[in-house]
Amino acid sequence: MGFILGGLTGEEYDRNYSDAQLLRRIVGYFRPHLGKMLFVALLIALNAAALALLPVLTSRGIDGALARGAQGVEVFNANLPVLLLMVAAAGLAWTFNFLRQAITARVVGDVVLTLREDVFDAAVERDMAFYDDYSTGRVVSRVTSDTQDFSNVVTLTLGLISEVLIVAIVFVILFSINVRLALITTAITPVILGAALAFRWIARRTSRQAKRVKAEVNANIQESITGIGVAKAFRQEAALHADFERVNAEAYRLGLKQGLVLQSIFPVLGFIAGLGTVVVLYYGGSAVLAGAVTRGEWFLFAESLALFWFPLTSIASFWSQFQDGLAASERVFALMDTEPQVVQTGAEPVPELEGRIEFRNVHFAYKPGSPVLQGFDLVIPAGQTVALVGHTGAGKSSLGKLIARGYEFEKGELLIDGLDIRSFDLVSYRRQLGVVQQTPYLFTGTIRDNIRYGREDASEEQVLAAARNVAGGDWLDSLPAGLDTEISEGGRGISMGQRQLVALARVLLKDPAIVILDEATASIDPLTEAQIQEGLETVLKGRTSIVIAHRLSTVRSADRIIVLSHGRILEEGTHDELLAAGGHYAELFEAYFRHQSASYDPEGLSGPARTPRPRG
Repeated sequence: MGFILGGLTGEEYDRNYSDAQLLRRIVGYFRPHLGKMLFVALLIALNAAALALLPVLTSRGIDGALARGAQGVEVFNANLPVLLLMVAAAGLAWTFNFLRQAITARVVGDVVLTLREDVFDAAVERDMAFYDDYSTGRVVSRVTSDTQDFSNVVTLTLGLISEVLIVAIVFVILFSINVRLALITTAITPVILGAALAFRWIARRTSRQAKRVKAEVNANIQESITGIGVAKAFRQEAALHADFERVNAEAYRLGLKQGLVLQSIFPVLGFIAGLGTVVVLYYGGSAVLAGAVTRGEWFLFAESLALFWFPLTSIASFWSQFQDGLAASERVFALMDTEPQVVQTGAEPVPELEGRIEFRNVHFAYKPGSPVLQGFDLVIPAGQTVALVGHTGAGKSSLGKLIARGYEFEKGELLIDGLDIRSFDLVSYRRQLGVVQQTPYLFTGTIRDNIRYGREDASEEQVLAAARNVAGGDWLDSLPAGLDTEISEGGRGISMGQRQLVALARVLLKDPAIVILDEATASIDPLTEAQIQEGLETVLKGRTSIVIAHRLSTVRSADRIIVLSHGRILEEGTHDELLAAGGHYAELFEAYFRHQSASYDPEGLSGPARTPRPRG
């Protein structure tokens, strides 16, 4: 049993559903297609009736031929109507089956399309904390591979309906021919069903493990390709290959187990059905010799028996094969049913914000038992630019993430313009929020597309104005095709500094009330930094701004500097005030900032602090 059940553990958000729960969810996706499905059911019934009619017609033809065997050529004439009916029945069966397959393919395609959209929406709606814990490759596997496998359940379900109808019709025919033989056949039926159900539990577990390892392979490939530049720089291609080989070998092992389980069911059921056929044929042959049934009736029974066994074994094996599709459905629905960590108490439309931010006794931790903020208090007036400084782990980025409502805090209040952030409609709120990260993400397309990303209704003139207002627009002239310059995933094709300028233009076009800059100048050269600093002045003008910075140029231009350590405020004030105090900020200046000051006007270090400016 260890051979069958060994494998990988699931994600923490995975859950086990009963077959009935899964089937109810699946049926729910078919309700919009009820009319088509009823028509498919009719076609299935007609197809089953036509297939069941063929052996009946053949039986009548045999009895008729044997009764008139001495009449020579008249035998053919007498059976011509039966022959034509057989051809017609076969043609109708083919037609009904073709129509069923065509309509089913369309309905299944529509259902899978809807399901994939739903699970993609669920993946997009997951909190940022979710993606801290789970790799994107595994999530992608649920959105793509598992939704495709879900369609197998649908196809098998429709096939199952057809097989059930055929069995029901043939069952009636068998009893109409000979009750004793039909009872013998019926007695063997539970053996076949029992053998199939014995595979059920193992099949579900094996299929679940196989899908998990498939997700692991996807995650490994995604991570390897994403970090290929680092791997090549450190000559770790062989290590990448070794990691993939290990995961791929595990996928092979579990795939082999899954194939063994799912492919064993038909031979086992076929063997049982064969034994049943031998028993029934023996007693049937004895009935023919005794004159209890005619040769035509016996032929009808033999043919009906074949029609009976195949659907029955198919029905039984479907139960095990269902487990593969149901395991995929289970993984898809688990992602869709994952409880969000960020929970809104309301969904109030957000009015135009001024941008006042207030933390009241806020407690926050990424992981239980490892607090980042404990009883944190801070007020940021509307229109003020606040720089957050401190060593790594001080809690700077956490404040920005909480303001962006990417994470849930455990205790306290976070107020925007005096309103509880948990009462906001997040879509409405985030329209008035602009975020620029240390490594801005740009999507495949043109520079124009990426600037317009946060405001798709913006005109060409507004997009160009936003680009020109960042750093004077000189950076556009260095691009091969200006705003029409094509970039690939993540912004490849332009420099890091140009990506930052595009991100700033994107925020400027959006015109938010609150701007969060998470070390937006940390990874660029001094010349580009000067350009970006010019762009920052435009973007931050008149807006409430939270700047997480390790650059002197950004820090010293802030209205107020907050010095953090282990989630607590140590000092706050202007650059000059904090330097004069000789406290923790002065130490940070000596450690991080002084070497940057040579490229700036020394007198600028002691310039007057800015006052909040009207929003432009």
